[in-house]
Amino acid sequence: MLLSLPWATTTGSPAPLLTALFTATSAACVTGLITVDTATFWSPFGQVVILGLFQVGGFGIMAGATLLGLLISRRMRLARRLVVQAETKSLELVDVKGVLLTILGVTILCEAIVAAILTAQLHFGYEEPWGSAAWTGIFHSVSAFNNAGFSTFSDSLMGFALDPLILLPLCAAIIVSGLGFPVINELLMEWRTPRKWSIHAKLTLLGTAGLLLLGFAGVVVAEWNNVGTMGEMPAGGRALNAFTHSVMSRTAGFNSVDVGQMRPETLFLTNGLMLIGGGSAGTAGGIKVTTFLLLGFVVWAEIRGRSDVTAFRRRICPDVQRQALAVVLLAVGLVGVSTLAILSLTTQPLDKVLFEVISAFATVGMSTGITAALPPTAQIILIGLMFVGRVGTITVAAALALRARHVPYRYPQERPIVG
Repeated sequence: MLLSLPWATTTGSPAPLLTALFTATSAACVTGLITVDTATFWSPFGQVVILGLFQVGGFGIMAGATLLGLLISRRMRLARRLVVQAETKSLELVDVKGVLLTILGVTILCEAIVAAILTAQLHFGYEEPWGSAAWTGIFHSVSAFNNAGFSTFSDSLMGFALDPLILLPLCAAIIVSGLGFPVINELLMEWRTPRKWSIHAKLTLLGTAGLLLLGFAGVVVAEWNNVGTMGEMPAGGRALNAFTHSVMSRTAGFNSVDVGQMRPETLFLTNGLMLIGGGSAGTAGGIKVTTFLLLGFVVWAEIRGRSDVTAFRRRICPDVQRQALAVVLLAVGLVGVSTLAILSLTTQPLDKVLFEVISAFATVGMSTGITAALPPTAQIILIGLMFVGRVGTITVAAALALRARHVPYRYPQERPIVG
């Protein structure tokens, strides 16, 4: 409704309903996909509304996901709840106020530090007036920490492709928020004693580091000599942009090079990084790093002929294994059906449509440039994907956990052929 007001646009005319709805959904779901240029279409009032949407969306997602975890633990029997608290450092439900205040404190602190760095660099390095530099710094800092990917520049961050004082602070905010609040809280409490970290924290940190390195190496190999992206940059600039793209693919959505000019192998790698996403109970989207790694441990246990799935000398609960499998299959199914539906509505090639669908579902916001060219029905599908991608996987996982119950009987066993 706010984005549909006349003073939300630079022309003074009300934005079309679908444009306002698409932008509002993208902002509230901290995605970053756009059908109009944020810098030129929306007025300062409209940009403030968008900033407010992804700030509230990001904080609400972090708080909501964390509280869902608390509620799940609260529903467990006392003995099991004590085990969960000891093994995963779960927070108690009675400390809801403290949890929310801590999340708010971490959010404001990180955003303020990054905003200050960006403001100083824009003023001293690019001679922007203090007011303009401060607004740009705040907008991009909040957008980065909430993994929203919205920018007040028409070309996103391409104008700063060789500036580490702009790109690296944004990357740092994205990485920190992408870990998820439970991991951030655990690192703050137990940073001196890594051996006491929970399996969730270890999996998230291991997966994040591994995927960042994989993305960096893949982009370096594929794009090093691509003149359409970073082939004409100096070696340091190529490395900086390869790292930046690896970070941004983890649901942030900014781009410092032209994604539409990337090679097919880079787009394929980016699809995988976007679908996996970041840490649970954070601002990142995707199926989540822990989900992906848990299925990897399941496969490894099966290859080795082990009946128990173990990670870091701990057995993984069968319920968690089934939840991870359900989340992945639901995600793959939804992406596949949506891709097929949009292909039937447009003449765009498969690789670009698939990229757009995964970007929407994983709430990344990275695009090859076809979003605005899609027909209204396809844009509505993307709206649904952004909403389900942000809310659906967390909700499904929580629902599966809440419905776990003991059944006092078992059916006869039979082994179907697999593979």
